[in-house]
Formats: sequence, C-alpha cells, structure tokens
Amino acid sequence: MALSDALEAPCLPVPASGRFIAAEHHFPLRVYFEDTDLSGLVYHANYLHYMERARSDMLRIAGIGQRAALEEGEGVYAVTDLQIRYRRPARLDDDLMVVSRVSQVSAATCAIQQAVMRGEEILTQGDISVAFLTPQGRPRRQPKPWIDIFSRLMRGEDIHP
Repeated sequence: MALSDALEAPCLPVPASGRFIAAEHHFPLRVYFEDTDLSGLVYHANYLHYMERARSDMLRIAGIGQRAALEEGEGVYAVTDLQIRYRRPARLDDDLMVVSRVSQVSAATCAIQQAVMRGEEILTQGDISVAFLTPQGRPRRQPKPWIDIFSRLMRGEDIHP
C-alpha cells in the first residue's frame, strides 16, 4: 500500500485521548524507547511531560478552550508550583494511566493532583498549581464558565453524565 493510499483510508486511528470517570480524568499512554534512559527506565523529566499531556487533554475534554483563549488574547495557563514524588520506575512498553483530579480552584488559579499509574500501582504523584495569565504575563481571572467547570470537578461531580 502506498503512503497516499494509507492517507486516504477511511478508518485511520485517532490520537489517544483520555476520558472522565466521574470527576477523575484518565489518560492512557505507553512508554516508548525515547522515554527511557540508558538503564531502560523512564527518564525522570518525562513524567512531567506525561502529566502535562494529561492536563491538556483533561481541559480540552472538559470544554476549556485554551487555544481559543490564547488566539483571542484572553490569556494562558502557566504552571506556578509543582511538587513531584517518584515512587517506582516505569519501563519500556509499560502501559500507564495518568489520573488527574482538580483539588482547588480560585479566581485566577487551579490546583490539580495527578498520579502516573501502572495498573493499581502509583509510580509518580504530582501536585500542580496553574495560574491564568494575560498575554503580558500578569495574573487574571479565569473565564467564569471555566471556574464553574473546575468547581464541579473539584466537588466530584461528573461533568459528562
């Protein structure tokens, strides 16, 4: 099959996406060779990449339009605080799940707890705080609908019944 034929195939896979289970966002991923160091373990900084992908996916699925806010000059989120705990290493070909839960919300900030898991085993935990910033880098109130979404998630409400 030629590349042009493959591009026209009607059943191409879609990019990986997570989903909400009640108020927790679950984002699946697999460990690839490029994620590992010389010892065959996931390089420590890659857990931050996994968590970032999961948070971005969580916001997109929840209906928080980060790209539109950026393009319209409203603002962007920036990580303001990060605490991470490494418990166990992930290895090449492991199937992982990043579980994210909103733990706090205010006018301009949001805190999210995340865990990178292999099955039921917690490999890495992170507590991340983000602030909504103007294009000039100053804190600003998040859009009210976004605060409402975060508040519902924080209370444990399923936003996608």
